[in-house]
Amino acid sequence: MTVLLSEAELGDLLATFTTSAFRFELRERYNSAVGAEPFRKWQAGESDDYAWHRSWMEKISRDVASGKTWQRVRIVSVPPSDYTRYGMKVAQLSVRAGEDIRYLRRDVAARLGLDPYDAWLLDGSRLIWLHFDDADDTFAGAELVTDREVVSRHLAWRDLALKHAQSLDEFAAHLR
Repeated sequence: MTVLLSEAELGDLLATFTTSAFRFELRERYNSAVGAEPFRKWQAGESDDYAWHRSWMEKISRDVASGKTWQRVRIVSVPPSDYTRYGMKVAQLSVRAGEDIRYLRRDVAARLGLDPYDAWLLDGSRLIWLHFDDADDTFAGAELVTDREVVSRHLAWRDLALKHAQSLDEFAAHLR
């Protein structure tokens, strides 16, 4: 039986990369204690000062200034879910901080043969598979995957996804 890492342990692992952090995001929704109220506000049309997101943006800015790369590809359905549309709004802040966030339509990903885990790839050598509870979309834990074949396959999928994914602005423009 695999022992899953906690959210705090995942955070500790994310602090250990030296050159690059890449994330595959696959879910239509992520349900977290931190994000629940901001998502509710967005759905209600209420304003948000995004103070809850500030430490992430500052981390990205510091890391990018020191030469590190943060990237992610969000594999999404079209039309996008409400959560994806909300995520695009928040992504604008992360992109301004230096994170490269791209979008890949789910049908295109399938056509390309992409079948990744929802995971982080650190320094192109470590894969952290994120597990979620399908009943409520909450984080269930993270698993450090050491199988070289699995890591290599995800690296190839990362390269293919980055080649075919659209920037946030390009993806948003195609939705209008």
